[in-house]
Amino acid sequence: EKYLIRCVLNLQVAGPLLYHIKTGICRNSSFEILFNVKETPQTAMEEEVGAFTKLIEAMGFTGPLKYNKWKIKIAALRMYTCCVERINYDEFFEKCSLPDTLNSWFLVAQLHVWICLVRIRQEGREGKYMCRYIVHSMWEDVEQRSKIMGIDAIHRKESMRAMTETFYAAIFGYDEGILSDDGVLAAALWRNMFNRQCEDPRQLELMVEYVRKQMQFIDALDGEDLLLTGEVNWRPLLEDNAQSILKVPTPTYNDAGL
Repeated sequence: EKYLIRCVLNLQVAGPLLYHIKTGICRNSSFEILFNVKETPQTAMEEEVGAFTKLIEAMGFTGPLKYNKWKIKIAALRMYTCCVERINYDEFFEKCSLPDTLNSWFLVAQLHVWICLVRIRQEGREGKYMCRYIVHSMWEDVEQRSKIMGIDAIHRKESMRAMTETFYAAIFGYDEGILSDDGVLAAALWRNMFNRQCEDPRQLELMVEYVRKQMQFIDALDGEDLLLTGEVNWRPLLEDNAQSILKVPTPTYNDAGL
């Protein structure tokens, strides 16, 4: 038996979203967003939600959560801050041949926001609630940066609309890529982060490896800590032994077999 519930994640789109528990897909009339929901004991087993909670969530409100909502909101803001302040954007611009512009900054930022969304959505209803405020923090920051740069209201509105479309397209592409092989992920990065202008396959290889190792790294972090603190320390773009986190270490034995 399949279940559909209304997704309360407010991603600034028109129309309600329906979240398919079995497949991890959010749908509305205009697009689909595929989230990577792992089969963990918490997500594989449907949460016990009362009839009243289901009713108020169907009306677009958030039901009772395991943790204080304000703590989750603060953690969401801190997690978004980690996507902005703990990333060496100049290094990304240099290694990926990206121009030093607001749009390039946004393309790198949204990649890290997506990584956080994929991970935190594994934490049930609390995770969905936190995702809503991570995305909200991102749009607030983008708008403030646009104002600081002196972009007038008309062009700022147009830029925000374009960035919104870019964000949702990137989410769908990255989700498809992370669930598929490296070729599909590389294609998603080429379309979204590189804006179809990458001519050096080594840059795509670097970013595919970067995404894979970050996903494995953040997936190993404790879910409760993420919900309450939002702290994420990213692995660097370039590492001497970047493959170490991507491969399960093989055990070594002595002569006695121990």
